[in-house]
Amino acid sequence: MTKIVTALAGLLLCGCSAFAADQGAREAFRRIDTNGDRKLEFSEIQAARARMFDRLDANHNGVLDPDEVRAAVAQVKAKRDIQAARFAGLQAEASRMDRNGDGKISRDEFTAAIPDRLLQADTDGDGALSISELRALKRP
Repeated sequence: MTKIVTALAGLLLCGCSAFAADQGAREAFRRIDTNGDRKLEFSEIQAARARMFDRLDANHNGVLDPDEVRAAVAQVKAKRDIQAARFAGLQAEASRMDRNGDGKISRDEFTAAIPDRLLQADTDGDGALSISELRALKRP
């Protein structure tokens, strides 16, 4: 379960490549791929991000404050130190998500943001990530 959470968090929060390598991540892929087309459409990723936001919003006030972002980073690092370096970009990603600059990330800001790395991985420009595009994320 820890590997699934870590891989899914990496994909959804900062576009990290751990997702494509893990057997548990394949199951997570199937859960996100709600239409079963073997691609993760950006709308499916956004829906998964909305569910993740709800889990990260510890006080359930509809925004992620800096303490909640730090807690998410710490949780990911604690679960899988090997991947910790890849998640270092989460803080930068969080500030990019804060579109109105209030120091907090609303559910809408969090859900709408697709990590740049995932946008770039969409090499055919169809607004979805195929399994081969996700696997390409593993490459340096």
